[in-house]
Amino acid sequence: MYDVVLLTLGSERDAPGGCGSGGACCGGATGADTAPTSQTDTGHANTDQANSDQTGTGQASTDTGQCATERPRVPVLACADALNARGARVETVTARSDAEIDAVLARLDGPARPDGLTWPDPDSKTRLVVATASDGQLRAVLRRLVKRYAPAPSKRPADLPGNRTLPDLPPVAVLPLDPARGGTHRDLAAQLGLPRDPAAVAAAVLDGTPRRLDLLRNDGGSVTLDGALLGAADDAGRPLHWRARVEVDDTILTDGAEPLLACAVGNAGGYATLNDVTLLTAPDPADGQVEVAVAVPVVVRSAWGRKRVRLEVRRARGRAVSVLPREGKVPYLDDGVEGELTRKRSWWVEPGAWAVWSI
Repeated sequence: MYDVVLLTLGSERDAPGGCGSGGACCGGATGADTAPTSQTDTGHANTDQANSDQTGTGQASTDTGQCATERPRVPVLACADALNARGARVETVTARSDAEIDAVLARLDGPARPDGLTWPDPDSKTRLVVATASDGQLRAVLRRLVKRYAPAPSKRPADLPGNRTLPDLPPVAVLPLDPARGGTHRDLAAQLGLPRDPAAVAAAVLDGTPRRLDLLRNDGGSVTLDGALLGAADDAGRPLHWRARVEVDDTILTDGAEPLLACAVGNAGGYATLNDVTLLTAPDPADGQVEVAVAVPVVVRSAWGRKRVRLEVRRARGRAVSVLPREGKVPYLDDGVEGELTRKRSWWVEPGAWAVWSI
């Protein structure tokens, strides 16, 4: 039978400075002064409550989410009960820092390799369930998996696929904690059709098969699971103009001379539309490509000579995309996490690099 770890992050959101980005998950605690909270079988965990307002390099956030409550949330307890009923050995862990996430992920390591690399165990009897209040929290765990298992370019092994920079990451099960995100404003779990009921998630962990998905890595040291949306609006909701050079493989969508209203980088469909405008037409998280769109306001003249502005959407698909801001800071959302782009940012596809347990 399997050992199952139910992992919850100690912050409501993946705020800069929080879990997965080098600092504490909440309240300024760090791995040096906080130990991971775990409890076997009972599903109870004790956590501290605090507020955080943190800003990281190249990102901005006003997130002041509260830490986890004294007990795991009801879906976590229900999932633990369902797993226990099937004979699994269950442990719940609340992680408040990168170090505490890493301590959980270490259980997925494979046997020592002759080249000294840390590699995931494809036959591991330990399975991981990530309880997520947001896609940013799931991303925080995947970011730590990448950091753990991606070899340095100088240590690239011969058994690594030629189109990848990291091995197959261990599958994770996703336990969504926000029922509303399964509706109109869909999270990644809803887009992928993953179960949301705790008992169904438990069944996927024990009886399911890995469904491999593409991962976007970027040169900022992070990852993207769903997508990114660049641009901003004023207080009245009117989109603000900005400029950037946007390239997809060898295709230039804009050279930076003309104003943009938005740019969508899509691995999945979370940012496929903006208001009533379709940006991405067919984002697919398992096709080995990223779909990119820019929305450009274009001034045209009617037959009567009157000027009007229409929105032109340009799209391209490829293996990599780069966005180079031409002036100032460009606000963005990446898997729901706020940030500001001040220099060139590149994303590239790692085909089939991560996986979810599904039935």
